[in-house]
Amino acid sequence: MDSRRPRTKAADKRQRLTAAAARVLHEQGVERTTIADIARAADVPAGNVYYYFKTKDELVEAALSEHTRHLEVLTDRLDRLPDPRERLKGLVDAWVGQRDTAARYGCPTGTLAVELGKSAEGGLDLAVGHVVRRLLDWVERQFREMEVADPEGLSLTFVGAYQGMSLLSNALRDPEIMTREGARLVRGLDALT
Repeated sequence: MDSRRPRTKAADKRQRLTAAAARVLHEQGVERTTIADIARAADVPAGNVYYYFKTKDELVEAALSEHTRHLEVLTDRLDRLPDPRERLKGLVDAWVGQRDTAARYGCPTGTLAVELGKSAEGGLDLAVGHVVRRLLDWVERQFREMEVADPEGLSLTFVGAYQGMSLLSNALRDPEIMTREGARLVRGLDALT
């Protein structure tokens, strides 16, 4: 018998719980989500969750890690493009591609940032800030590579525009806000010299 098999099953179960935590917390929010909700979404018995995550806060941390992993996969893929302007346009395309989800639930990281920022317990509010900071830093690097004035300010404006269009799309339940405002961001990128 292969001694690695139990570890593979355990790693698979942990990953399913992590992915489910990211999805369910995004859809329901931290306050309304129970460990049982996450277990059900991951198809794991609720009692087994405690083997992998001792507290709900640990599940929130796992969800933030999942958001970070998604961001890294996306930016790694975009980094293969030779031009920073095209990388930023690719980022906008990815955002717009999630317009239906944004209209229904908002930005996964942004909604967690708002909710966790209000509780400010256990450092989770700071942890979500690290995910946002990774995105800001990546966007700023693209603007620096483009050699435009004030890359730090432009990155704040750019990511802020995304958060705004995501929030408005959610508040008005209108995914086309993402489409229209994404096109505006692309036009803005094309206008930069």
